[in-house]
Amino acid sequence: MKFSRYIILALKGCAMGMADVVPGVSGGTIAFISGIYEELLDSIRSVNATALKLLLRFRFAEFWRHINGRFLLPVLLGIAVAIFSLARLMTYLLVNHPIAIWSFFFGLIVASALLVARQIGRWDWRTLLAFVVGAVAAWWITVATPAETPNDWWFVMLSGAIAICAMILPGISGAFILLLLGKYQYIMHAVGEFNIPVIVVFVIGAAAGIISFSHLLSWLLKHLHDVTVAVLMGFMVGSLNKVWPWKETVETYLDSHGVAQPLVQTNIAPGTFEQLTGQPSLLMQAILLGIVGFMAIYGIELAARIIVKKQEE
Repeated sequence: MKFSRYIILALKGCAMGMADVVPGVSGGTIAFISGIYEELLDSIRSVNATALKLLLRFRFAEFWRHINGRFLLPVLLGIAVAIFSLARLMTYLLVNHPIAIWSFFFGLIVASALLVARQIGRWDWRTLLAFVVGAVAAWWITVATPAETPNDWWFVMLSGAIAICAMILPGISGAFILLLLGKYQYIMHAVGEFNIPVIVVFVIGAAAGIISFSHLLSWLLKHLHDVTVAVLMGFMVGSLNKVWPWKETVETYLDSHGVAQPLVQTNIAPGTFEQLTGQPSLLMQAILLGIVGFMAIYGIELAARIIVKKQEE
């Protein structure tokens, strides 16, 4: 494979990593529109028992060919570079400009949900029921799960296993899953500060999750495509409660540094936010950034159409 091919794959991986850092944008979506989705899925599925046997027998050349290493390595390197580059920025924005960044995320998720709906070939009672179930489940999770969840190794590993599945799933974001699990800021801080123990545990969970989920995803999309996509769309719509920009903190907790952090929050109107906090609601800024986030997703969709059209010519 030519060196230029490695560079292109690494750049596509960077785009995926940038997407996975932002709640509401899926790395799987980027893989899909950049033309590497099917090869990525097949390569991940090839990391199986056969690959493990080859590795344990020190047959490294055969192992490398079996997992399509020439493809996977530059893509994964690109993803890692983007994530480590943007993690510190995202942590800063969430702490210093929460209303602006949550508004942007809100627009991203709304647009992503609408685009996912296009993948449903036929709406019937099954897909409608699946959508409702997904929406109700996600809404319940955002209400029932407090912002603070355990920082124990097992939960960090579980978070990695669940969130990484979004990398191979167009339409749903891994960072968004971390938001629901209450681990987005924790993981972003760990990456930004190069907290190696936390990163290693998270990566181990991610590796286990993506290998196992790739097989399940292939089966679901093959046999229950519309129902599966409808559940995912409902999950995204129901979870909008989590990223509403204006919140009232009902209960707090002290973190490891003795600083009060929000534990339980409820959504409130912008005007109520101003009355309770004495701070500006930044309503117009929030609306503008929500629109920007919404249009960003459709910009990606437009890019996908242009790429497909050029490939057909």
